[in-house]
Amino acid sequence: MMATSRENGEAPKVTDLAQVIQVPHYWEEAKIELMKRDRIMKKLIPQFGDLHLVGHSDPFTTLARSLVGQQITPKAADAAWKKLLAACPKCTPSQVLKAGAEQLSACGLSKRKTEYILDLADHFKAKRVHASQWDQMDDEAVIAELVQIRGIGRWTAEMFLIFNLLRPNVLPLDDPGLIQGISVNYFSGEPVSRSDAREVSANWEPWRTVATWYLWRSLDPAAAPAAPDAAPGAAAGTVK
Repeated sequence: MMATSRENGEAPKVTDLAQVIQVPHYWEEAKIELMKRDRIMKKLIPQFGDLHLVGHSDPFTTLARSLVGQQITPKAADAAWKKLLAACPKCTPSQVLKAGAEQLSACGLSKRKTEYILDLADHFKAKRVHASQWDQMDDEAVIAELVQIRGIGRWTAEMFLIFNLLRPNVLPLDDPGLIQGISVNYFSGEPVSRSDAREVSANWEPWRTVATWYLWRSLDPAAAPAAPDAAPGAAAGTVK
């Protein structure tokens, strides 16, 4: 699934991006509560045993990988990311800015994506985003900062909340995978509106992230726990 983003709707996979494999502190409590409250979750959650959301620890790298993966195939995204890491092994804002547009373009990035990556690096280096404070900021405040960066829309910001900050109560209504998961599991495959999704999700609070993750898994049970650049059913076109 920062991402990840897997914005072409293909199934997620683990990339070579360093991952921090840890169980979010709220995960077990959330599972218990969701199974008590929701008959679908009661059936769904046990199917996935000890699997859980896998997060990424570095905000800049997570967002850069998300931008690289927008609107291209997983194979192309992985190839471009490997080239970018070869050019910028530490993948820090300073290193990316030093590489510049020409070197980033040589990694297979489009002109627009090159501009997005450089804008992201500039925001971080100039401290126009407050990454060190995001842990203390509420979800909407973090989203408001992130969407000021070119190429990052609300969906990408919500994936960041889920996979980097491990926020427990995110409901990404722009994510087709979530909508499809609700349709398949709660409405026998019938079309689902955003209003329907909100109504179903009211029963999940304050653990909507966890319920969303299990619905993603229900669509692709074999998929590995994923990154923000790889959420199943991810919406195309977060660019702006």
